[in-house]
Amino acid sequence: MKIVAMIPARFGATRFPGKLTSDLCGKPVIVRTYLSTVATGLFDQVIVVTDHESIAEQIKKEGGEVFFSTKIHESGSDRIAEAIASIEADVVVNVQGDEPFQDKESLANLVQVFADPQVKVASMMRKIDDEVDVINPNSVKVVVDQNSFAMYFSRSPIPFVRDQYQPNYYRHIGVYAYKKDMLMEYTGWEKSMLEKAEMLEQLRLLEHGVRIKMVETTHEAVAIDTKLDLDRAIAFYQRHFL
Repeated sequence: MKIVAMIPARFGATRFPGKLTSDLCGKPVIVRTYLSTVATGLFDQVIVVTDHESIAEQIKKEGGEVFFSTKIHESGSDRIAEAIASIEADVVVNVQGDEPFQDKESLANLVQVFADPQVKVASMMRKIDDEVDVINPNSVKVVVDQNSFAMYFSRSPIPFVRDQYQPNYYRHIGVYAYKKDMLMEYTGWEKSMLEKAEMLEQLRLLEHGVRIKMVETTHEAVAIDTKLDLDRAIAFYQRHFL
């Protein structure tokens, strides 16, 4: 089974433009992401998919493989679908370009679920320990069935608690893995009603009856969406790598 990691790396960002080229202790954020993904040793290929020459140049300096997007895309999934169309692969893992410290154990567990031929799409979730996260619309929640397949994703707290029973809440971690043919089919579909309402692309899969296998992780990803997040990432690097 050939497993390819694709790292979508769009230069523009609403809250933090140019964040992927920002310095993170001597190397750009996107380079840190690329190197940590390669270092897991889990992938037959690691490809950065970008729309910007400076990102491409930075990855090439590290000896990395780059696919330069020629189309305008609304999502990372669309971007990697353009790249993977002409590449031989069985499983495609969408690694977030703004998460510079990839966790080998979590990614290994994600890839492992494809040993079951019924699994076409998989993603990750983490138990929420902070009540503020439960009500934060930027923290996407997921509920799963007894076999850990997603039932729904929402920006709202799910499940709603009517009485005193306190359920476990899980935050969706936006790392996806797809069978290649499923990715190509999915990105050809129109946006769905629930996807438009919640602005969550994974709901398009559920509305088409595609089951998403969820893998629980305890890894706390360092995602860089703001300058403050970059400061946190620098402090994390200094604590763990220097």
